[in-house]
Amino acid sequence: MLYLFILAILMNIFTYMFYSREVKFGEERYEKTTKKLRDSINLVSGQLAEADYFSLSHNENAQNYFDNSASGGKVILYEKLIPIVTEKLLDLNSNPKGNPYTGQDMIDGKKFIINKVKILNHRWIIVDFSNGELWGEALLKYFVNDDESISFETNQSLLYQK
Repeated sequence: MLYLFILAILMNIFTYMFYSREVKFGEERYEKTTKKLRDSINLVSGQLAEADYFSLSHNENAQNYFDNSASGGKVILYEKLIPIVTEKLLDLNSNPKGNPYTGQDMIDGKKFIINKVKILNHRWIIVDFSNGELWGEALLKYFVNDDESISFETNQSLLYQK
């Protein structure tokens, strides 16, 4: 009976030590993983902020350009303007000769269309375009007219080599 009692005490001590170390190990692993995830989130947030530096949605000076209420003009909300400008520019892809604001004519019967649009500020847009084989980028000017129509002007166009 005494041997059985001593054996039970030893088993309890070893079991207690095993589970207490397992809990401690799990907590340390959780802390390390949480720290890594926080660092990754901070890194990605920093990279996103850096990438969006040139963007109308993050440029307060460009946003203030559309606030003409001090001079008696209309206020244009940039949150609504961004999708309207993007949609209007992409709608021009349906032109049979291709989008005229790529700055490129048809090559081998293939028209150039705009794939991606980024509005940089109150005046500039950068676009990515292709015809399926050739790719390029263009820098556009855009204007919001008094009648709230939008006009575009190609400033520079670049076509990459194959």
